[in-house]
Amino acid sequence: MSDVQLPQDVASGLADFVEAAKSALGPDLVSVVLFGSGAEGRLRETSDVNVIVVLKRFDPARVDALRDPLRLAHALIQLSVMFLLENEIATAAEAFAVKFSDIVARHKVLAGSDPFLNLTPSRHAQIGRLKQNLLNFTLRMRERYALVSLRDEQLAPVIADAAGPLRAAAALLLTLEGRRAESPKAALELLAGEIDPAGCHEPLTHLSTARADQALPRGAGRATLLYFIELAQTLRARADQLN
Repeated sequence: MSDVQLPQDVASGLADFVEAAKSALGPDLVSVVLFGSGAEGRLRETSDVNVIVVLKRFDPARVDALRDPLRLAHALIQLSVMFLLENEIATAAEAFAVKFSDIVARHKVLAGSDPFLNLTPSRHAQIGRLKQNLLNFTLRMRERYALVSLRDEQLAPVIADAAGPLRAAAALLLTLEGRRAESPKAALELLAGEIDPAGCHEPLTHLSTARADQALPRGAGRATLLYFIELAQTLRARADQLN
């Protein structure tokens, strides 16, 4: 893991989990893959450490042996693990095309082979899932607005959690349009700047603040959430133009 820039405690906890996975899972283990912001070296204190454990088969007895190391890593470094069978990868990539497009773009192999080296979800699946994710995001955020929009302290974690899906959607939309950005964050900033150059700076700043500190400037939550609901609708309209 020397080429992955992580805080020392996270690197240590992750290394311990990888060794435990090798020992517990034995010949069933294909690979352990770090993905998301951790793979980019942009992990925040509040971020989960996201890992995929790829297996030849799911043997409950072997997984049982990994339980205590997993619980410890979850408590210490917020480790979140997806257990994925090797023969499920192609199907999962089609079913969850936005997520797996992001994984393909941002991952580091910590043990074993690279199961995502030649993986590309179909364009049809990417477009369909992108539109579905953006619609789902809009519906969830409307419900959050109706429920907690009068309380900035309750809106801060809602807006922080919005960063991941919005940035992943923006990165995929850019790719499908034949363009690239250096990161999902940069992709969202680029598209927001094209859509609303005068009005995007403040909400994007609040998004980063909420993600980093789980807090918002006083009175900023309501307008910020409404901005991202509208932005998601606009991104979905652009996705509707893809073929």
